[in-house]
Amino acid sequence: MTRRIKKVAIIGSGIMGSGIACHFANIGVEVLLLDIIPRELTDKEKAKGLTLEDKVVRNRLVNDALTASLKSKPSPIYNQKFANRITTGNLDDDLHKVADVDWIMEVVVERLDIKKSVFEKIEKYRKAGTIISSNTSGIPIKFMNEGRSEDFQQHFAVTHFFNPPRYLKLFEVVPGPNCKQEVTDFLMMYGEKFLGKTSVLAKDTPAFIGNRVGIFGIQSLFHQVKELGLTVEEVDKLTGPVIGRPKSATFRTVDVVGLDTLVHVANGIYENCPNDEAHELFKLPDFINTMMENKWLGSKTGQGFYKKTVNAEGKKEILALDLDTMEYRPSKKAKFATLELTKTIEKPIDRFKILVGGKDKAGEFYRKNFAAMFAYVQNRIPEISDELYKIDDAMKAGFGWENGPFEIWDAVGVEKGIELIKAEGKEPATWVTEMVENGVSSFYAVKDGATYYYDIPSKSQTKKPGQDGFIILDNIRKSNQVFKNSGVVIEDIGDGILNVEFQSKMNTIGGDVLAGINKGIDLAEKDFQGLVVGNQAANFSVGANIGMIFMMAVEQEYYELNYAIKYFQDTMMRMRYSAIPTISAPHGMALGGGCEISLHADKVVAAAETYMGLVEFGVGVIPGGGGSKEMALRASDSFNKGDVELNILQENFLTIGMAKVSTSAYEAFDLGLMQKGKDVVLVNKDRQIATAKAHAKLMAESGYTQPPKRKDVKVLGKQALGMFLVGTDSMEHSNYISEHDQKIANKLAYVMAGGDLSEPTLVTEQYLLDLEREAFLSLCTERKTLERIQAMLKTGKPLRN
Repeated sequence: MTRRIKKVAIIGSGIMGSGIACHFANIGVEVLLLDIIPRELTDKEKAKGLTLEDKVVRNRLVNDALTASLKSKPSPIYNQKFANRITTGNLDDDLHKVADVDWIMEVVVERLDIKKSVFEKIEKYRKAGTIISSNTSGIPIKFMNEGRSEDFQQHFAVTHFFNPPRYLKLFEVVPGPNCKQEVTDFLMMYGEKFLGKTSVLAKDTPAFIGNRVGIFGIQSLFHQVKELGLTVEEVDKLTGPVIGRPKSATFRTVDVVGLDTLVHVANGIYENCPNDEAHELFKLPDFINTMMENKWLGSKTGQGFYKKTVNAEGKKEILALDLDTMEYRPSKKAKFATLELTKTIEKPIDRFKILVGGKDKAGEFYRKNFAAMFAYVQNRIPEISDELYKIDDAMKAGFGWENGPFEIWDAVGVEKGIELIKAEGKEPATWVTEMVENGVSSFYAVKDGATYYYDIPSKSQTKKPGQDGFIILDNIRKSNQVFKNSGVVIEDIGDGILNVEFQSKMNTIGGDVLAGINKGIDLAEKDFQGLVVGNQAANFSVGANIGMIFMMAVEQEYYELNYAIKYFQDTMMRMRYSAIPTISAPHGMALGGGCEISLHADKVVAAAETYMGLVEFGVGVIPGGGGSKEMALRASDSFNKGDVELNILQENFLTIGMAKVSTSAYEAFDLGLMQKGKDVVLVNKDRQIATAKAHAKLMAESGYTQPPKRKDVKVLGKQALGMFLVGTDSMEHSNYISEHDQKIANKLAYVMAGGDLSEPTLVTEQYLLDLEREAFLSLCTERKTLERIQAMLKTGKPLRN
């Protein structure tokens, strides 16, 4: 039977329930979101003369919860319009509607009695064969489906999302004791292919995989922080981006998630895992108990490990909790000599050897921390997982770690890791010792572009499953490289398609990257069929190398700057007018020049989590790599569809002038940065390069022909220019924008209007590119522009005048 999910029911509309509902809506699924009815009226409802029988009252809880979720930041939904796919209701009036859905998911409070009651009610209406699952993070399945029908049990599993469901990729699937294998297989496939998750098959053990290891890591830190005399700021410095973890690191993350949530899971592990060798570590230290008593739970109560205040001068200030005095004090910057040694090492995976060798407190911290983690995860096999890669996958997808524990152990060196474990009075697991004795020196290996892991029962490296739909650039970079310079690596990704992968810092675009793109097109036109521009770094590209622009402008090297901008423009035009199809594969931040690359590709295959925008206004210039031209061209193409000309041109002008950035790839369509019917969006970023390759191959095999250069771009001249200039003048007089902002906006207006032509005229793309380049260069002579660029280089934030 081919199972399709067209409609789901989510029972429980709290933070998780609403978030999961939004993510199903994100992927186009119709959602029925249900919750309980209120027990009493609010004062507002009483004032309106409403009763508990009125529908607006009966659906108040679910509607309020969903509204709050949709207003939260970051948003749980790709585009606010997608919320129309969610229908709300209550369990008393609307539970019968679950008979029409394909998947019912319970997301109610973590109490067994309540869950069992909900399942009993659901079974009255659920049609046979419908998937039924729970988002529980710890209640054993055998207790939840006890007393249910055979069909219910055969289709019952835990499907555990991590919060927030849109952003965290871990999707733990825990089949019930009697769950059919085909249901488990379907859930694993659906999570990966449709929900864009990393599906991890977990065992029915307390906290499953992600929380079991993740909470251990946090509890371990809680106990180490006082032992090593570290402050909360120091721990966050040591456990953040330097080791490939989120910026929120440890204590800031706890504040965001809520200390009470962490304590609930830690207590559950302590109570339900009496035989865990680290059992006592899950006991809460005194300072956590004090915080719980004081209700210092983090962001939800206004203070936790950190507290935001306003000082005597009226400035916002962040205070940190002193764990010795349990009083708040001004936060301090943390600095360690060991971290200074890693500043020139770009990838966290390459830093670990240096970190564990540190001679200061940081080095001691890392040795203890990694020893504890290595010792713990080795002993969780086979308790929580039979395969070590599942533990790594869970930590990367659920906690945002760039590298999992066994990957870090590999980076340190397996034998070095054993040495660290023994130094802390612990012993390596028997299987680890046997692995080393058998001459296997790492947990992972790469062969023929695929990742292999050490399989304990067979005592050999086994191919990690589920890779067939992926292209992992890290695995093929060396073997498939056809060209490399300081800015890019060009790889043969098979079937006649090349990939240009950026390698510059933050994937900024400078001369070396542009040379790499041109080289990629040259090679593809000569010996291949198509070209993908894509990478698997944190961000596609944060834009042009503004440091280079700043130096040229300061040195008044305007001839060189003009050449550099023209080279950028010409490269974008090569993307558009090459003899082979070009595909851009943006993800994460695709800003400025990174956005312009996508604007000029034949097709964009974007990850859903793509934040795209032309943001050059922030540093005092206009888009100079074809972005200003392109938004005028796209407005022109809309004129032919009957759109009101000035209105559509103004929308595109404001997209640039307000430096709008999409909050998802879907929103990029609304901003005119992606084109409906041409560009596509993928929820699973892991499939992006493979999918982009498939599109390039299809276009080539369908008879791709080099397009003729455009000579039919309609510009409106003085008609549009006058409208723009009146608008910017009014905004400047109202103090909405500065005088310099007005100057930038007027330059953009001149370009997008096509100059001060007396009437609407058809022009070439090159005509607009020349106007764009001239405007860009003139703005680079402005003192205010140079101040903005300098501020951006120093702080990472543009200076607003």
